[in-house]
Amino acid sequence: MSRALAVAWRIDYHQWRRWAWPLFMATLIMLVIVFLPGVGSLFLGARRWIKLGPILIQPSEIAKLTFILYLATWLERRSSQLHRVQENLLPFLVTLGIMGGLIIAQPDLGTLTVIMLVAVTMYFLAGAPWKHLVSLFVAGIAAFALVITIAPYRAQRLTVFLNPDIDPQGIGYHIKQAWLAIGSGGFFGLGLGHSRQKFNYLPEPAGDSIFAVTAEELGFFIVSLYILAWISLIIRGLRIARQAPDLFGQLVAAGIICWLGLQAFLNIGALSGILPLTGIPLPFMSQGGSALIVSLAAIGILLNISRQTAREVSR
Repeated sequence: MSRALAVAWRIDYHQWRRWAWPLFMATLIMLVIVFLPGVGSLFLGARRWIKLGPILIQPSEIAKLTFILYLATWLERRSSQLHRVQENLLPFLVTLGIMGGLIIAQPDLGTLTVIMLVAVTMYFLAGAPWKHLVSLFVAGIAAFALVITIAPYRAQRLTVFLNPDIDPQGIGYHIKQAWLAIGSGGFFGLGLGHSRQKFNYLPEPAGDSIFAVTAEELGFFIVSLYILAWISLIIRGLRIARQAPDLFGQLVAAGIICWLGLQAFLNIGALSGILPLTGIPLPFMSQGGSALIVSLAAIGILLNISRQTAREVSR
């Protein structure tokens, strides 16, 4: 898996312009394939995986990176014309709608949230006028209200967020078990491998709930250092984006660090009770080969942008 980072680090990030469109189209095709019987894999009521023998591929994780590369290429070419509604805002909304529709049909609201927020951030950084951003904000609120309305369990998650003590053996079970795990860790933790909540109590202990298990085993002190490491990574990533030698590099770097930082914030915030549960993995820690490989490749691209920037400065 570390090869993904090494390979992406060696490739000049400008080369991704050439491959952005084919990669994006391939991702859309894979997002459709997950719904084909016999190919798409159903797990816990969700169709998010393509099964190729013993290998499971999650296209929605791949989409996070390929969509950033495609969007950066598209926005760079149109950066001087973003004020035009028909030529830019409408195509942007259509593309985002297609991607969002395929992901929410799986269903995967957490990934949809990340992709939409990253896309709007990149659109703003490319120079979009404020009136477009207001329109996108209103459209986003309406879209989320719709997806919550059509799926009762999403409304239940909001109910639990507003009233965590409701139904602790039912819809409030996950957050209660997460809090028990985090609280049991205390300041120094129970010791590596000594979590109790991961044994048939906390749902998805190696996946979406890995932060709660980490807090229980390693304690508040180590978890605080972990969060500080994330803050340092985000600050460094934003610095790389600001110093990138061209708009394409700026948008790709900003999109990558926004995606990873936002996803970490959503995961940690949900398990800590400051955000509703979304069912989204914690980058670099949650179980999942597709997510880890794509995240490492994204860091490799980010490092290459930093490397190219250093070369430009030294000339």
